Amino acid sequence: MRKPLVAALFALAIAGAGAAPAVAAPVSAKPAAPATSASASAIAADTKAAAPTLQAVNLAGTVALSNCSGSVVRFPNSLDTDPALVLSNGHCLSTGFPEPGEVLVNQASSRTFGLLNSAGTRVATLRANKLAYGTMTDTDISIYQLTSTYATIKSAYGISALTVQDTHPTAGTAITVASGYWKRLYSCNIDGFVYRLKEGDWTWKDSVRYTSACQTIGGTSGSPVIDQSTGKVVAVNNTGNEDGARCTENNPCEVDANGTVTVRQGINYAQETYLIPACFTTGNQLNLSASACTLPKP
Repeated sequence: MRKPLVAALFALAIAGAGAAPAVAAPVSAKPAAPATSASASAIAADTKAAAPTLQAVNLAGTVALSNCSGSVVRFPNSLDTDPALVLSNGHCLSTGFPEPGEVLVNQASSRTFGLLNSAGTRVATLRANKLAYGTMTDTDISIYQLTSTYATIKSAYGISALTVQDTHPTAGTAITVASGYWKRLYSCNIDGFVYRLKEGDWTWKDSVRYTSACQTIGGTSGSPVIDQSTGKVVAVNNTGNEDGARCTENNPCEVDANGTVTVRQGINYAQETYLIPACFTTGNQLNLSASACTLPKP
């Protein structure tokens, strides 16, 4: 998470795009730990029971930041006339990493984002007028408000926003991590959920753990994690264990409710997004006082 993106570029140049499994920071090409037979059986059972019709996910609606990935998103109750929003990671903020316990709200911003179409071609530059929300406490998200509405973007470029699912994701779900920065898709499944994911000074709650097929790399931080059966965003990609170290920067560890620590080298993670819609009300405006809003507050 903490290594500069230039390191990821160097790693790609010498090892090839598919060799380094990282997210916010590049990680090594070492093989991921296999899922246990019990978890594999559970995933198989869940998948069989659901029997979803999977659809191809593309890059339409994703964006490239200067250092990360992101996506234009809307919520179930958003209107076409509302100002559009961009979702990314808190650690992708241009102002640097928020400190543990720090929550940023409604701060002026003129950050720009490269909007991609389904083929990954940059079709427009979108601009923010404020950072609506940003934190690395309990989760790792940033949400920018744009100067354009959803209707304007759709009319000008034929691109619709991705909808953020407002219910908890399910283990075994087939997902795609869509990176606007790299114009690349990574497909795998949700392996399970982590009670606490600890990395350096930060701790995140109820994180998504991928199966080993999602070998994301530096620059994919902030990518939407898309449910292949619904096309909705269920999480935002944010980190992975690089070299097997325990709970250090670039090497997050899993901590269960009893305090037991597990390290999964080469495995990558995301932060759930289903809590976000309840904190945005009429006009896509942030309201952390809303009764159902449980995001961290300043």
